[in-house]
Amino acid sequence: MILVLNAGSSSLKVEVFDLALTSLLSGSVSSVGSDGTLKLGDLTKDVKTADHAEALSLMLDALAAANITVDKLTAAAHRVVHGGTILTEPARVTPQVIAAIKSVIPLAPLHNPNNLAAMLALQEVAPDLPQYASFGTAFHASNPEVATRYAIPQTQHDAGIRRYGFHGLSYAHMVAHFGDALPSHLLAFHLGNGASLCAIHDGKSIATSMGYSPLSGLTMGTRSGDIDGAAVLRISAALGEEETDRMLNRNSGLKALGGDNDMRTLLNRKDPEAAFAVEHFCYWAARHAGSAIVAMGGLDAVAFTGGIGENAPPIRERIMAHLACFGDVPVHVVAADEEKQIARDALSLINAGF
Repeated sequence: MILVLNAGSSSLKVEVFDLALTSLLSGSVSSVGSDGTLKLGDLTKDVKTADHAEALSLMLDALAAANITVDKLTAAAHRVVHGGTILTEPARVTPQVIAAIKSVIPLAPLHNPNNLAAMLALQEVAPDLPQYASFGTAFHASNPEVATRYAIPQTQHDAGIRRYGFHGLSYAHMVAHFGDALPSHLLAFHLGNGASLCAIHDGKSIATSMGYSPLSGLTMGTRSGDIDGAAVLRISAALGEEETDRMLNRNSGLKALGGDNDMRTLLNRKDPEAAFAVEHFCYWAARHAGSAIVAMGGLDAVAFTGGIGENAPPIRERIMAHLACFGDVPVHVVAADEEKQIARDALSLINAGF
């Protein structure tokens, strides 16, 4: 069995897979660092945790009660949000890999430390258990330099200011889902509260809408998407850096335009604000899609994943209506499953002898 762990800023999610990549059990601990809830299968109970290490300990106890003990695990596998330019493919967790993850913490200060905390805590409990890591940015490492380089001085580029792209595990799962039927020129949308797209040419990412951070690109649930840097400087001069960050990441997007970041609510409302928010979301998804189609030199199919991409047919239809100028192409809906991709990555490394 493979235990997949996803340590968020204030949560810990787990899922157990067998070696055929069938999900056996999943659960989570919410509100890590305070009063929260532990869920595992049918079990739900209130818990209080000080940190991710304590949350992991409680989850391991719950798994043991479900007859999934650490000694029965083949491996553990972790989601790491950012690998920078160093960690561009899944890896077995070693002291060198841990050091590399630490070195890119400045690129994901709210996420990588928690991802590391889960690894180190599990290492304390089960030092002989092989651990693996998959990186949310790695799928986009195949982007050419012309797609990743900002037109800024070399010193800033060398300091790490470049496009990285995110949602890579979701796109990697999509490629695996298609298998031998993968279209050569696939336009992939991951649409949820966070939204992005990816130009996938022969199974590799060659362009994506998110950049240095997940803020750029499409209109999202609470993120602005693309905004002129000069506008950000002006806003920051008025509000300060911290408040500007909060505004652009938490209080913009659909929430700012329609007063709500829940697409289901917006689609059910009949007022002009909700209608405009929906149209803005679809229009800018299509605008960015045109750029991605140019980057990969054609379009053979479109695929949607993520909460909105999978569950909101009107959004898919509106985006495809904007893209009608590119011809009539097949449209696919693929269930998002980053955890399965993380387990798949780990199993591949295990089978390769790592």
